[in-house]
Amino acid sequence: MNSEPRRQQDRALVLLKQLGMARLSEFTTAGVTAATISRMKRKGDVVQLGRGLYQLPDASHNVNQSLAHAAKIVPDGVICLVSALAFHELTDTIPPRIWMAIGSKDRKPSIAYPAFQFVRFGEKVRRSGIGQYMIGGVTVRIYDPAKTVVDLFRYRQRAGMRYQKSPGLNLALEGMKESLRQRKATPSEIADYANEAGIWKAIRPYLEAMIANA
Repeated sequence: MNSEPRRQQDRALVLLKQLGMARLSEFTTAGVTAATISRMKRKGDVVQLGRGLYQLPDASHNVNQSLAHAAKIVPDGVICLVSALAFHELTDTIPPRIWMAIGSKDRKPSIAYPAFQFVRFGEKVRRSGIGQYMIGGVTVRIYDPAKTVVDLFRYRQRAGMRYQKSPGLNLALEGMKESLRQRKATPSEIADYANEAGIWKAIRPYLEAMIANA
């Protein structure tokens, strides 16, 4: 084998071990051609997760791996609502789609796989409460528990096009109860996010009742 393709394969393998998964543009930046990746795919040295996205065949898989996949595809998005609640282990619900927040004016990505449920957040609420988590070598942006609870209350009703995919009130209540019980959120954190989002009056009765019954 020519030494240059061999060196390119070695660079590709090192990159995948470092990043967990990589896009074709990242391989190109590292000096690995699309033709090399295509050959590696045919040989089974890499597997294709989606359009232009690859990982090693023996890479570990877990319930959160799809979130890393999503973060690679939509790097400016933030995992939110049901997906964030499940990631923080505050519900037994396994969402069939990845819930991701994008900006109110962002172009909605057209993606066949994995299945996404995009929701539009205004800039003020979109930028607050974002945590960064490493999943399979990929940095994934996910809203923290208190922010997630408040967002679920914001999307608790089916009211018009913006809320047509609402998770509903029960999931918001479950998230609040579990986040407080597991001490992953405090009443003051929830109140602060609720005030920021302008829904404190809606959340306050539920929060006060849970605190009183704790």
